[in-house]
Amino acid sequence: MKKIYIAGCGGMLGEAFYKVFRDEYILKCTDKDVNENWLTYLDFRNFDLYKIDVEDFKPDYLFHLGAYTDLEYCELNPDDTYLTNTIAVENAVYIANKLNIPLLYISTAGIFDGKKEMYDDWDMPNPLGVYARSKYMGERFVVENSRHYLVCRAGWMMGSGPSKDKKFIQKIMKQIKQGNKTLNIVNDKDGTPTYTHDFATNVKLLIEKELWGLYNMVCGGQTSRIEVATELLKILKMEKNIKINPVDSDYFKDIYFAERPPCERLENRKLRLRNTNIMRDWKIALQEYIENYYQGYLE
Repeated sequence: MKKIYIAGCGGMLGEAFYKVFRDEYILKCTDKDVNENWLTYLDFRNFDLYKIDVEDFKPDYLFHLGAYTDLEYCELNPDDTYLTNTIAVENAVYIANKLNIPLLYISTAGIFDGKKEMYDDWDMPNPLGVYARSKYMGERFVVENSRHYLVCRAGWMMGSGPSKDKKFIQKIMKQIKQGNKTLNIVNDKDGTPTYTHDFATNVKLLIEKELWGLYNMVCGGQTSRIEVATELLKILKMEKNIKINPVDSDYFKDIYFAERPPCERLENRKLRLRNTNIMRDWKIALQEYIENYYQGYLE
């Protein structure tokens, strides 16, 4: 069995990677937040400790997953953001190159400025804020300096349930659990949901086929925040009990003050052309996610 070192594995994406890869690979999963019994402590911002830990494990692959994804935190803490989202990625490149092993890096649809209606793998990014710049600079360093790499761009992430999901679906589920009968949902943001399990499964396919490079990797079907919230209520059979109130992004400007692109829609063109796109439609993935992770949550 081949070995994978997964750094920054304590979040919503790390949980999916652990579950998808654990049966066929020997894993070492680390994070600075040890919140599972299969995690051990490592802060990958410490280059020396990161290097020693990976070299001692002698992996066949290095997966670098962790990042700050809270855009407001990133705007307020740019040095910490670049250290975590960019410099630490450079550390991972140095380590993987020294060991001559492939590196996986997770990028984001947020690196685009949102002026187009759709972005394929070859569109030129134009990041708007600290978070987007930090992620794009990490992406560029991997592409320009790694010997073997996979860069996979995710969209609106969903996965891992109430304990680790800090994104849109959990925010809506929390409001419903609190008894809210009206949901204020922005009507000026378009994108593509990405189910963590589908994402990890598609990464696994590319790893096994040794199809290195940069890929958009989002669920099928282009959509908006309003449509995702509407579909969520349908899945929960609550569309008659809870009202969606459309608002523009300025409604939340005091809470979400970091600039966000109006459109983050990605197309998996490269996966499709290589016949390796196994990402399912976002509605199917969302239903599976709710069924698998939110049983009894609203009771």
